[in-house]
Amino acid sequence: PSAGVLDVLRTAAQTMDLSLEALLARCSRLIHGSTIATNTLLEAKGARVGLITTDGFRDTLEIRRGYRRDVWNHREPFAPVLVPRYLRQPVRERFDVQGRELQPLEASDVIRAAGLFRREQVDAIAVCLLHAYVDPTHERQTLEILRDTLGDHPAARWISLSSDICPVIGEYARSSTTVINAYLSPRVSSYLMRLAQALRKLGLSSSLLIQQSNGGALSVEQAVAQPANLLLSGPAASVGALTYLAETAGTSRLIAMEIGGTSTDVTVMNNGRFSVTEHLDVAGYAASISAVEIHTVGAGGGSIAAVDAAGMMSVGPGGAGALPGPAAYGLGGEDPTVTDAHLTLGRLRPGTYADGHVKLDLVLATGAIEGKLAEPLGINGEEAAIGILKLANQRIRQAVERISVERGIDARGFALVACGGAGPMHGVAVARELGIRKVIVPRQSGTFCAFGMLNTDIRKDSIRPCLELLDDGGLAQVERLFDELEAKGLALLLDEGFEQDKCAFMRELNLRYEGQQWDIALPIAAGDSARHLRMQFEDKYNTLYGHIQPEGTIEICSIRSIAVGKIPRIEPVMLGIDGDLNQALPIDRRRIYFEDHGWCDDVPVYQGPALQGGFNTSGPAIIEEATTTLVVGPGDALSIDTYGDYHIDVCITDEEQV
Repeated sequence: PSAGVLDVLRTAAQTMDLSLEALLARCSRLIHGSTIATNTLLEAKGARVGLITTDGFRDTLEIRRGYRRDVWNHREPFAPVLVPRYLRQPVRERFDVQGRELQPLEASDVIRAAGLFRREQVDAIAVCLLHAYVDPTHERQTLEILRDTLGDHPAARWISLSSDICPVIGEYARSSTTVINAYLSPRVSSYLMRLAQALRKLGLSSSLLIQQSNGGALSVEQAVAQPANLLLSGPAASVGALTYLAETAGTSRLIAMEIGGTSTDVTVMNNGRFSVTEHLDVAGYAASISAVEIHTVGAGGGSIAAVDAAGMMSVGPGGAGALPGPAAYGLGGEDPTVTDAHLTLGRLRPGTYADGHVKLDLVLATGAIEGKLAEPLGINGEEAAIGILKLANQRIRQAVERISVERGIDARGFALVACGGAGPMHGVAVARELGIRKVIVPRQSGTFCAFGMLNTDIRKDSIRPCLELLDDGGLAQVERLFDELEAKGLALLLDEGFEQDKCAFMRELNLRYEGQQWDIALPIAAGDSARHLRMQFEDKYNTLYGHIQPEGTIEICSIRSIAVGKIPRIEPVMLGIDGDLNQALPIDRRRIYFEDHGWCDDVPVYQGPALQGGFNTSGPAIIEEATTTLVVGPGDALSIDTYGDYHIDVCITDEEQV
């Protein structure tokens, strides 16, 4: 992957008539977001891991939490355990939940486990001892024994302690997260260090920053220790992009729908805030890390459409990938995809894209749709193509509802941000189904997350368990813990080179009713009383679940301190309004098919880069941008604001609104 990073930088340098070395010398900020951590887990290409755990808890990874997400699905197997049982080695030791030592660590058990790991040639080691989140002493001792015993063995370099990676209550979540971190470390961390070293040799004067799952960035030196925090490295950058867009669009109620080749990522900004979760599920593996809440579904331009054994059409989640890609690419793909449907219905033009790197063949696209879908279903090619888009839009709509309506948020009061290479082709249709009247398409749609990285602060989340009641005494204890975490966070930011006046801190409590398993994160400000926090908790609880316990006891189960190093933001550039819009003439007119309207003749096609602020038109229309294509339906109104972004007012009838 580093070759791709360097190739992009060389291309950027060429466009500026600079050498790569000259570009890097002038670069004040280089931020890298990567899917390498996610792909390593999805593709099962991680390290061979050994696990050391407390005697009696060897099978925690296998038992999981003891329930299925879908209680009616008894037969679907769980994801394979990342550490086979013979590499899960128990050691005699014990702390209780209060942090009292019940049994000292038996060093001989650790030495025995290290010998097994050496013989079995493990690449990395995870250490997760019972209640180490309260007192990590035994884990620290285990680390020293492993290093002394293994010496220069490669596994000694990649040892993950649960007290460092995931100091939270919950044995399975803590074990799973620590194992994931060890599983990713050799591949992901080595890649990041090699890339940073290559960039330094080429003359990069600033530190390489890495996008984290929590929406912030961190220096590569800090990131390599905890690669599990990079599982949503790319999509989480939507936080920076939406923060920028909220300023230019004049609204902080935004739902981002980023559609690429294989998936759709949905993020919600609600009154300027983003939901953060500590419960990720990636490919069936639980990761308890701080991450922006993003819902992803398998629906994108390369999603494959097929007819199942029951004679029903389905779309996704399987995709054609870049190779062979959609049938229209002419690279050997034979299955019809969403891209083939858009081409068949005239929304995309046949021919070359991306400076000739991509070519779309209409004959191949229509042939795949007719042969694989239309003929088996007994319908024509147009009906099959529009069926593909209907099913894709339905899957995308459900993704938006999952992260909005199911969280007590009425999506109709938001603007839908259609981004990614394929997002603007589906934005209006999905908005209409949701009852959303405003769609915004950023000019940087195809590079939405990359742009967002440039608007990202340094951020370090620290979590500490804290079993206290939500009362004055509990808040006093919480205040002391927050002071400790903020002192550590400040030291980290100062080490990163920040001045103290550029450092900021945010505080959150994880609260729950007594006896419940799941908690709710709540921001806490200086001077917040227990009564005020109770009101906020009950309001959020009622929004999520529809009821509260008026006299219920509320527990603080953990706290989160967020240390932020402020990086200069990208200032929005107002382009102004072009008084002479004569250049905004269609470059083409095409026959295009729209649902509920059929074929529309002479639909104007505009070249996006030629359109300036102040331009407006009524649908139907097509806008071809450098990295995407906008589809504007009949009756919809498109305009360009003073910052160059597209705004589409969606025509929704009273019947559709209901």
